[in-house]
Amino acid sequence: MASGYGWGGGRSRCFAYWQEFQKCYAKADFPTECRPQGDDYMECLHHTKEAARAKAIQDEFIRQAESKAKEGQKTADILSDGVIVSVGLIQRGGAEQSK
Repeated sequence: MASGYGWGGGRSRCFAYWQEFQKCYAKADFPTECRPQGDDYMECLHHTKEAARAKAIQDEFIRQAESKAKEGQKTADILSDGVIVSVGLIQRGGAEQSK
């Protein structure tokens, strides 16, 4: 809250950023000079950059997991020439298994 009071009666988590922005805005000749302070305040309120970073990390994690799963599937396809081979009833080279 821009007033500085949070729900619990104390200062809100973003009040310090609001004060920095307000101080800059009062002293600045052009409002655009205070853009970094305004961006910091908006980030504190809405966490847009933090959410975007978390989403990018999650997307990369999912992409890597899918890549590893596809690679694992390729390996499994190469290793299994059929159900009988994977069970071990027939040797790969065509030679029969002797016991």
